[in-house]
Amino acid sequence: MIPPLKFDEKGLIPVVVQEIDTKEVLMVAYMDKEALKRTIETGYTHFWSRSRQKYWKKGETSGNVQEVQTIYYDCDADCLLVMVKQHGGVACHTGNRTCFYRNIEINKD
Repeated sequence: MIPPLKFDEKGLIPVVVQEIDTKEVLMVAYMDKEALKRTIETGYTHFWSRSRQKYWKKGETSGNVQEVQTIYYDCDADCLLVMVKQHGGVACHTGNRTCFYRNIEINKD
């Protein structure tokens, strides 16, 4: 059952995807109610592509699927945290393990 979540004006909710074993943040994507429903029903992540305007199952072409372990929602009910087992070792379309492979240097003076 989907709880009363706060989707934005486009019907979307941001989703943080985290590897359950390593706690690595793998990616951030968006779901609408249908993508969330597909995720719950199949046990694998499904998202709404804002650029392609269509649904996609993560890893459907690459084989790097995300097996859902737990789905949390935040205190404001406007963001999801999806804990997954990342199969295939790669979450990012660039070929990197995670989409967060770059950093901004901080001046610590």
